[in-house]
Amino acid sequence: MKRRPGGAGALGTRLAVALVAPLALLLAYLPLRLGQWVGARLGDLGWLLLVGRRAVALDNLARALGAETTPAERARIGRDSFRNLGMTAVEACVFYFRPPQRLLSRVEVRGEANLVAAAALGRGLLGLTAHLGNWELLAASTTLTPIQLSAVYRPLGDPMLDAILERFRSRVGVELIGKRNAIADIRDALRRGRMVGVLLDQNASRREGVFAPFFGLPASTSKGLALIALRTGAPVIPSFIYRAADGHHVAEFGPALPAPADGDPVAYTRAFNEAIEAAIRRNPGQWFWLHRRWKTRPPEAA
Repeated sequence: MKRRPGGAGALGTRLAVALVAPLALLLAYLPLRLGQWVGARLGDLGWLLLVGRRAVALDNLARALGAETTPAERARIGRDSFRNLGMTAVEACVFYFRPPQRLLSRVEVRGEANLVAAAALGRGLLGLTAHLGNWELLAASTTLTPIQLSAVYRPLGDPMLDAILERFRSRVGVELIGKRNAIADIRDALRRGRMVGVLLDQNASRREGVFAPFFGLPASTSKGLALIALRTGAPVIPSFIYRAADGHHVAEFGPALPAPADGDPVAYTRAFNEAIEAAIRRNPGQWFWLHRRWKTRPPEAA
Protein backbone atom coordinates (compact mmCIF):
# COMPACT_ATOMS: atom_id res chain seq x y z
CA MET A 1 0.00 0.00 0.00
CA LYS A 2 1.36 3.39 -0.93
CA ARG A 3 2.32 5.54 2.04
CA ARG A 4 0.30 8.76 2.28
CA PRO A 5 2.04 12.03 3.18
CA GLY A 6 1.30 12.85 6.78
CA GLY A 7 0.52 9.22 7.66
CA ALA A 8 2.14 6.94 10.21
CA GLY A 9 5.41 6.82 8.27
CA ALA A 10 5.72 10.61 8.21
CA LEU A 11 4.86 10.81 11.91
CA GLY A 12 7.57 8.25 12.69
CA THR A 13 10.09 10.28 10.72
CA ARG A 14 9.18 13.49 12.58
CA LEU A 15 9.56 11.73 15.92
CA ALA A 16 12.91 10.25 14.91
CA VAL A 17 14.20 13.64 13.74
CA ALA A 18 12.98 15.28 16.96
CA LEU A 19 14.88 12.71 19.01
CA VAL A 20 18.08 12.82 16.95
CA ALA A 21 18.26 16.60 16.40
CA PRO A 22 19.52 17.51 19.92
CA LEU A 23 22.29 14.90 19.68
CA ALA A 24 23.20 16.09 16.19
CA LEU A 25 23.41 19.67 17.45
CA LEU A 26 25.67 18.58 20.29
CA LEU A 27 27.95 16.69 17.90
CA ALA A 28 28.10 19.71 15.60
CA TYR A 29 29.65 21.87 18.33
CA LEU A 30 32.35 19.45 19.43
CA PRO A 31 35.93 20.45 18.60
CA LEU A 32 36.69 18.91 15.21
CA ARG A 33 39.34 16.47 16.41
CA LEU A 34 37.13 15.33 19.28
CA GLY A 35 34.22 15.00 16.87
CA GLN A 36 36.28 12.71 14.65
CA TRP A 37 37.19 10.58 17.67
CA VAL A 38 33.54 10.33 18.69
CA GLY A 39 32.59 9.44 15.09
CA ALA A 40 35.17 6.65 15.05
CA ARG A 41 33.76 5.27 18.30
CA LEU A 42 30.26 5.35 16.79
CA GLY A 43 31.70 3.32 13.94
CA ASP A 44 33.14 0.82 16.40
CA LEU A 45 29.69 0.52 17.99
CA GLY A 46 28.11 -0.06 14.59
CA TRP A 47 30.67 -2.77 13.83
CA LEU A 48 29.66 -4.58 17.01
CA LEU A 49 25.89 -4.14 16.77
CA LEU A 50 25.08 -4.19 13.05
CA VAL A 51 25.86 -7.85 12.61
CA GLY A 52 24.16 -8.17 9.22
CA ARG A 53 25.98 -5.22 7.70
CA ARG A 54 29.27 -6.40 9.17
CA ALA A 55 28.70 -9.75 7.44
CA VAL A 56 28.00 -7.98 4.13
CA ALA A 57 31.19 -5.94 4.48
CA LEU A 58 33.32 -8.99 5.24
CA ASP A 59 31.73 -10.92 2.36
CA ASN A 60 32.47 -8.06 -0.03
CA LEU A 61 36.04 -7.84 1.21
CA ALA A 62 36.51 -11.58 0.74
CA ARG A 63 35.23 -11.29 -2.84
CA ALA A 64 37.32 -8.26 -3.72
CA LEU A 65 40.51 -8.71 -1.70
CA GLY A 66 40.40 -12.31 -0.51
CA ALA A 67 43.40 -13.38 -2.56
CA GLU A 68 45.46 -10.42 -1.34
CA THR A 69 44.61 -10.17 2.36
CA THR A 70 44.25 -12.26 5.51
CA PRO A 71 40.97 -12.50 7.47
CA ALA A 72 42.47 -10.20 10.11
CA GLU A 73 43.38 -7.59 7.49
CA ARG A 74 39.89 -7.73 6.01
CA ALA A 75 38.36 -7.29 9.46
CA ARG A 76 40.55 -4.23 10.02
CA ILE A 77 39.50 -2.70 6.70
CA GLY A 78 35.85 -3.43 7.47
CA ARG A 79 36.08 -1.80 10.89
CA ASP A 80 37.83 1.22 9.34
CA SER A 81 34.94 1.50 6.87
CA PHE A 82 32.45 1.67 9.78
CA ARG A 83 34.64 4.25 11.49
CA ASN A 84 34.74 6.37 8.35
CA LEU A 85 30.94 6.31 8.26
CA GLY A 86 30.79 7.36 11.91
CA MET A 87 33.13 10.28 11.30
CA THR A 88 31.19 11.22 8.17
CA ALA A 89 27.97 11.27 10.21
CA VAL A 90 29.48 13.63 12.79
CA GLU A 91 30.84 15.86 10.03
CA ALA A 92 27.37 15.92 8.47
CA CYS A 93 26.08 17.39 11.74
CA VAL A 94 28.81 20.03 11.64
CA PHE A 95 28.01 20.88 8.04
CA TYR A 96 24.27 21.07 8.71
CA PHE A 97 24.38 23.31 11.80
CA ARG A 98 27.63 25.26 11.44
CA PRO A 99 28.98 27.53 8.68
CA PRO A 100 30.16 25.38 5.72
CA GLN A 101 33.59 26.97 5.87
CA ARG A 102 34.28 25.20 9.17
CA LEU A 103 34.80 21.96 7.24
CA LEU A 104 35.73 23.39 3.85
CA SER A 105 38.74 25.08 5.44
CA ARG A 106 40.08 21.57 6.08
CA VAL A 107 39.81 20.47 2.43
CA GLU A 108 42.79 20.50 0.09
CA VAL A 109 41.87 20.52 -3.60
CA ARG A 110 44.17 18.80 -6.08
CA GLY A 111 43.73 18.71 -9.84
CA GLU A 112 41.84 21.96 -10.30
CA ALA A 113 43.68 22.42 -13.61
CA ASN A 114 41.99 19.24 -14.88
CA LEU A 115 38.58 20.78 -14.18
CA VAL A 116 39.51 24.03 -15.91
CA ALA A 117 40.87 22.22 -18.98
CA ALA A 118 37.74 20.07 -19.28
CA ALA A 119 35.43 23.06 -18.81
CA ALA A 120 37.21 24.88 -21.63
CA LEU A 121 35.72 22.37 -24.09
CA GLY A 122 32.35 24.05 -23.53
CA ARG A 123 30.32 20.86 -23.07
CA GLY A 124 29.99 20.84 -19.30
CA LEU A 125 31.58 18.17 -17.12
CA LEU A 126 30.54 14.81 -15.70
CA GLY A 127 32.02 13.92 -12.33
CA LEU A 128 32.60 10.22 -11.73
CA THR A 129 32.69 9.50 -8.01
CA ALA A 130 31.94 6.91 -5.33
CA HIS A 131 30.97 6.51 -1.68
CA LEU A 132 34.56 7.04 -0.61
CA GLY A 133 35.79 9.22 2.25
CA ASN A 134 33.26 11.95 3.03
CA TRP A 135 31.60 12.03 -0.37
CA GLU A 136 29.13 14.74 0.66
CA LEU A 137 32.06 16.99 1.50
CA LEU A 138 33.45 16.27 -1.97
CA ALA A 139 30.31 17.84 -3.45
CA ALA A 140 30.77 20.91 -1.26
CA SER A 141 34.46 21.15 -2.12
CA THR A 142 33.65 22.08 -5.73
CA THR A 143 32.84 25.54 -4.34
CA LEU A 144 36.59 25.90 -3.82
CA THR A 145 37.05 25.63 -7.61
CA PRO A 146 35.70 27.71 -10.52
CA ILE A 147 33.20 24.92 -11.32
CA GLN A 148 29.57 24.76 -10.17
CA LEU A 149 28.11 21.36 -9.30
CA SER A 150 24.80 19.64 -9.97
CA ALA A 151 24.38 16.30 -8.18
CA VAL A 152 22.16 13.41 -9.28
CA TYR A 153 20.38 11.87 -6.30
CA ARG A 154 17.67 9.37 -5.52
CA PRO A 155 14.81 10.92 -3.47
CA LEU A 156 14.46 9.25 -0.08
CA GLY A 157 10.68 8.95 -0.32
CA ASP A 158 9.95 10.99 2.80
CA PRO A 159 9.30 14.76 2.49
CA MET A 160 11.11 15.61 5.73
CA LEU A 161 14.19 13.54 4.91
CA ASP A 162 14.27 14.95 1.38
CA ALA A 163 14.07 18.47 2.81
CA ILE A 164 16.99 17.74 5.15
CA LEU A 165 19.06 16.41 2.23
CA GLU A 166 18.18 19.42 0.10
CA ARG A 167 19.23 21.86 2.81
CA PHE A 168 22.45 19.95 3.35
CA ARG A 169 23.54 20.19 -0.27
CA SER A 170 22.02 23.51 -1.29
CA ARG A 171 23.83 25.39 1.50
CA VAL A 172 26.88 25.59 -0.74
CA GLY A 173 25.05 26.01 -4.04
CA VAL A 174 24.92 22.35 -5.09
CA GLU A 175 22.01 21.93 -7.49
CA LEU A 176 20.01 18.72 -7.02
CA ILE A 177 18.78 16.57 -9.91
CA GLY A 178 16.32 13.80 -9.05
CA LYS A 179 17.32 10.43 -10.49
CA ARG A 180 13.94 9.73 -12.06
CA ASN A 181 13.59 11.38 -15.48
CA ALA A 182 16.90 13.18 -14.92
CA ILE A 183 18.17 13.21 -18.51
CA ALA A 184 16.67 16.57 -19.48
CA ASP A 185 17.94 18.25 -16.29
CA ILE A 186 21.41 16.77 -16.77
CA ARG A 187 21.58 18.02 -20.35
CA ASP A 188 20.46 21.46 -19.18
CA ALA A 189 23.13 21.56 -16.46
CA LEU A 190 25.81 20.55 -18.97
CA ARG A 191 24.67 23.28 -21.38
CA ARG A 192 25.11 25.77 -18.55
CA GLY A 193 28.69 24.60 -18.09
CA ARG A 194 28.09 22.89 -14.75
CA MET A 195 29.64 19.69 -13.49
CA VAL A 196 27.14 16.87 -12.96
CA GLY A 197 28.28 14.49 -10.24
CA VAL A 198 27.31 10.81 -10.41
CA LEU A 199 27.94 8.14 -7.76
CA LEU A 200 28.60 5.00 -9.80
CA ASP A 201 29.76 2.44 -7.24
CA GLN A 202 26.45 0.82 -6.28
CA ASN A 203 24.69 -2.22 -7.66
CA ALA A 204 22.42 -1.51 -10.64
CA SER A 205 19.37 -3.50 -11.59
CA ARG A 206 19.63 -5.86 -14.54
CA ARG A 207 17.51 -3.43 -16.58
CA GLU A 208 19.64 -0.37 -15.82
CA GLY A 209 23.10 -1.89 -15.76
CA VAL A 210 25.79 -3.62 -17.74
CA PHE A 211 28.24 -6.10 -16.28
CA ALA A 212 31.74 -4.65 -16.00
CA PRO A 213 34.69 -5.97 -13.99
CA PHE A 214 35.09 -4.53 -10.50
CA PHE A 215 37.88 -6.04 -8.40
CA GLY A 216 37.99 -8.82 -10.98
CA LEU A 217 34.31 -9.74 -10.63
CA PRO A 218 31.43 -8.85 -12.96
CA ALA A 219 29.45 -6.06 -11.29
CA SER A 220 26.16 -4.68 -12.57
CA THR A 221 26.95 -1.00 -13.16
CA SER A 222 24.64 1.73 -14.40
CA LYS A 223 25.27 2.46 -18.07
CA GLY A 224 23.66 5.91 -17.81
CA LEU A 225 26.87 7.88 -17.28
CA ALA A 226 28.54 6.33 -20.33
CA LEU A 227 25.49 6.96 -22.53
CA ILE A 228 25.19 10.60 -21.46
CA ALA A 229 28.91 11.20 -21.94
CA LEU A 230 28.91 9.66 -25.40
CA ARG A 231 25.79 11.54 -26.52
CA THR A 232 26.83 14.96 -25.21
CA GLY A 233 30.60 14.80 -25.58
CA ALA A 234 30.96 15.98 -21.98
CA PRO A 235 34.31 14.89 -20.48
CA VAL A 236 34.20 12.49 -17.50
CA ILE A 237 36.38 13.58 -14.58
CA PRO A 238 37.34 11.03 -11.87
CA SER A 239 36.53 12.89 -8.63
CA PHE A 240 37.29 11.43 -5.20
CA ILE A 241 37.94 12.56 -1.65
CA TYR A 242 39.76 10.84 1.18
CA ARG A 243 40.83 11.49 4.75
CA ALA A 244 44.48 12.25 5.34
CA ALA A 245 46.29 10.98 8.41
CA ASP A 246 46.22 14.40 10.08
CA GLY A 247 42.42 14.64 9.82
CA HIS A 248 42.05 16.97 6.87
CA HIS A 249 40.46 15.96 3.56
CA VAL A 250 42.00 15.78 0.08
CA ALA A 251 39.67 16.24 -2.92
CA GLU A 252 41.27 15.03 -6.14
CA PHE A 253 40.05 15.72 -9.68
CA GLY A 254 41.86 13.64 -12.27
CA PRO A 255 42.32 14.08 -16.03
CA ALA A 256 39.28 13.31 -18.17
CA LEU A 257 38.87 9.63 -19.01
CA PRO A 258 39.16 9.18 -22.80
CA ALA A 259 36.04 7.93 -24.52
CA PRO A 260 36.39 4.63 -26.46
CA ALA A 261 37.07 5.20 -30.14
CA ASP A 262 34.19 2.94 -31.16
CA GLY A 263 31.72 4.64 -28.81
CA ASP A 264 31.05 1.44 -26.86
CA PRO A 265 29.25 2.33 -23.60
CA VAL A 266 30.24 -1.00 -22.02
CA ALA A 267 33.93 -0.29 -22.61
CA TYR A 268 33.50 3.20 -21.16
CA THR A 269 31.74 1.76 -18.10
CA ARG A 270 34.64 -0.66 -17.63
CA ALA A 271 36.99 2.34 -17.56
CA PHE A 272 34.80 3.98 -14.93
CA ASN A 273 34.95 0.90 -12.69
CA GLU A 274 38.71 0.75 -13.11
CA ALA A 275 39.02 4.36 -11.94
CA ILE A 276 36.79 3.72 -8.92
CA GLU A 277 38.65 0.54 -8.01
CA ALA A 278 42.01 2.34 -8.19
CA ALA A 279 40.72 5.05 -5.83
CA ILE A 280 39.40 2.46 -3.37
CA ARG A 281 42.64 0.49 -3.40
CA ARG A 282 44.48 3.61 -2.30
CA ASN A 283 42.20 3.94 0.76
CA PRO A 284 40.25 0.69 1.17
CA GLY A 285 39.12 1.47 4.71
CA GLN A 286 37.27 4.57 3.49
CA TRP A 287 34.91 2.88 1.02
CA PHE A 288 31.30 1.83 1.71
CA TRP A 289 31.84 -1.92 1.98
CA LEU A 290 28.43 -2.32 3.66
CA HIS A 291 26.59 -2.19 0.32
CA ARG A 292 25.87 -5.43 -1.60
CA ARG A 293 27.83 -4.33 -4.66
CA TRP A 294 27.66 -7.71 -6.43
CA LYS A 295 24.00 -8.43 -5.63
CA THR A 296 22.86 -8.61 -9.28
CA ARG A 297 24.57 -11.53 -10.94
CA PRO A 298 25.12 -12.32 -14.63
CA PRO A 299 22.52 -14.78 -15.99
CA GLU A 300 24.99 -17.64 -16.09
CA ALA A 301 25.93 -17.08 -12.42
CA ALA A 302 22.53 -16.23 -10.96
